[in-house]
Amino acid sequence: MSVLMEFAIFPTDKGESVSPYVARVLRVVRESGHPHQLTAMGTIVETERFEEATRLLEAAYRVLEPDCNRVYLVAKFDVRKGPLGRLEAKVRAVEEKVRSS
Repeated sequence: MSVLMEFAIFPTDKGESVSPYVARVLRVVRESGHPHQLTAMGTIVETERFEEATRLLEAAYRVLEPDCNRVYLVAKFDVRKGPLGRLEAKVRAVEEKVRSS
């Protein structure tokens, strides 16, 4: 199974720039060992099981919770039976079509 999860999580009570808090979350994602891509609007992660993705959300929240009174979190999932590797394959498929048209 391949679970693609795109999520954004950040505190809403820490002012205009929240990059130090996003960096905390990114460390959690990197330490998880799951393939991921950081984007300007969030992070995309690929896991083998849905439970792994939701555990990652929980860990991301837990790293912010101690000193953040209000946290915003949004997540989208694309769950598909089949092998891993869609994180890169989906982008590659579109890029190939752009080049061939």
